Amino acid sequence: MILVDEGVDVGVRSSGAGVRAVPPATVARLPGYLRALGALGDEGIVTTSSDELAERAGVSSAQLRKDLSFLGSYGRRGVGYEVAHLSEQVGVVLGLATQRRVVIVGIGNLGHALANYSGFAERGFAVVGLLDADPAVVGTTVAGLVVEPADELARVVEQRDVSIGVIAAPAHAAQRVCDALVDAGVSGILTFAPRALRVPDHVDVRAVDVASELQILAFHDARRSATGA
Repeated sequence: MILVDEGVDVGVRSSGAGVRAVPPATVARLPGYLRALGALGDEGIVTTSSDELAERAGVSSAQLRKDLSFLGSYGRRGVGYEVAHLSEQVGVVLGLATQRRVVIVGIGNLGHALANYSGFAERGFAVVGLLDADPAVVGTTVAGLVVEPADELARVVEQRDVSIGVIAAPAHAAQRVCDALVDAGVSGILTFAPRALRVPDHVDVRAVDVASELQILAFHDARRSATGA
């Protein structure tokens, strides 16, 4: 059982044991470990050392060992970690043992790209609905799905057992879309809109702001230029 709340530790419950807290910073690194493990598996590698896995994930081996200890995974001395088993452990902690159903709201250029992204299915997510408020977009087919009217969101979420909503709508419409997703009953929202969103405590929000990340890179680049580094 995985207990998740935004801003607090994640609890991992094992049979016959209590809930052990996993810090949010560790949770944030787990997808990187899972991605590295997936690459190792694709290469036919059965076991890996903490040094190799850490290098592929872009962290120190000490950090990796500490993070994995929260999962109850310590590896085997002289052998390392079994790639398939560790992948399964990380996937369970991330809640990927059960497929999560996703809807995307806003089918412009970004929405099209997200709908066609194969990584969702590869990582245990199924996009089961595309919605848009533009009558010119509604009824078109994207990635094998027919775009439905945005005002059908509640029906789509209920009938298709959706738990996660993706907001690819313009910033001015993002809060309205967010409110509709919350009212429809989703428990998690991924937003690409460049604005802060208000949600109740029981809903988790993750934001991807490409422009802000570029601005941060620009800041560091400017500092290096100023110091001649």
